[in-house]
Amino acid sequence: MTSGFSPARGGGIIAEFEAAEVSLLRSLVSMVLGLVEPGQTSDDPLERALGIGAGEAPSDPVLARLFPAAYADEKEASEFRRYTEATLRDGKRADARTVFDTARSGRNELDPEQAQAWLRALNDVRLALGTKLDVTEEIHDEIAGMDEDDPRYPAFVTYDWLTYLQDSLVRALW
Repeated sequence: MTSGFSPARGGGIIAEFEAAEVSLLRSLVSMVLGLVEPGQTSDDPLERALGIGAGEAPSDPVLARLFPAAYADEKEASEFRRYTEATLRDGKRADARTVFDTARSGRNELDPEQAQAWLRALNDVRLALGTKLDVTEEIHDEIAGMDEDDPRYPAFVTYDWLTYLQDSLVRALW
């Protein structure tokens, strides 16, 4: 069986995975779920009720990558973040949960909405892992030259596999 995605009749997407791959995917999306739990909230009760955040940029480099500044100007970026970050976090959690709930071994069909959620969640997982690994455009050369005994090797190969999955899904969707 080849892992990945392919188009299904009727607009859906076929997802095929081995049991170990499903376990790895669920573990990775669980990591993202833990990262994107609700962020800092405002001290004002009305703002909290409306989902308005504190507007502070994340100090964690992974969160900064998942929630980049929308503006170069720090004040404008903070204001934008106050009104959008809670919704962005909700979306990332929903996408990760979709993958967690629909990842199964064997051949399974995803509806178009689930496939789009998978695409966004795979992107988030790749961004998080890539930031942790300090991935550059030379990743394929790094992996090719890396000894399999290198303690970083499994993580780099996992990142490469996620890249393949994302590409497979993009091709199946379009």
